Amino acid sequence: MPILTEEELTRRASELEWLLLDIDGVMTDGGLFYDRWGHAFLRFDARDGLGVRLAQKAGLKIGALSGRSSPALDRRANELDFDQVIKGSEDKSADFDAFLEKQGVSARRVAFVGDDLPDLRVLGRAGLSFAPADAAAEVRAVVHQVLDRPGGAGAVREMVERILRARGDWAAALAAFSFDA
Repeated sequence: MPILTEEELTRRASELEWLLLDIDGVMTDGGLFYDRWGHAFLRFDARDGLGVRLAQKAGLKIGALSGRSSPALDRRANELDFDQVIKGSEDKSADFDAFLEKQGVSARRVAFVGDDLPDLRVLGRAGLSFAPADAAAEVRAVVHQVLDRPGGAGAVREMVERILRARGDWAAALAAFSFDA
């Protein structure tokens, strides 16, 4: 996909209703940690959580489209009040179609961030597509924007900031954290 002009980015960002996130490699660094009993642990970045909250305050809905199922994902999605969680997806494109139908939304109103080969077909259809800095080369080659941050280390927060800036919502988001000098 060609890099978007600022005007095209602004237009597409203003049409968004949803941010749909892959989890492993986007909300986490993709590492899997197991304890001696075989329980998996995932590490989530707090900055990404703040990014999700900022997007929600700006009126965007948040969803997950993940190839894995895990109690850690369930907990994080619950903590952040995700509007939709699709997990254990074996065909992300088909699950994206089902998501669009269920939500009554067109693909152009959804931003998607993914990092690996199973995400390619959804990235090619989303209104805006992003990849963390450490995404697979094939993914970085097809998205609208490659983020500076790697997965699990603020990539979602960076994506949200780019979208909110393009929409003209960043100043309002920042005002909630500003102080009078």
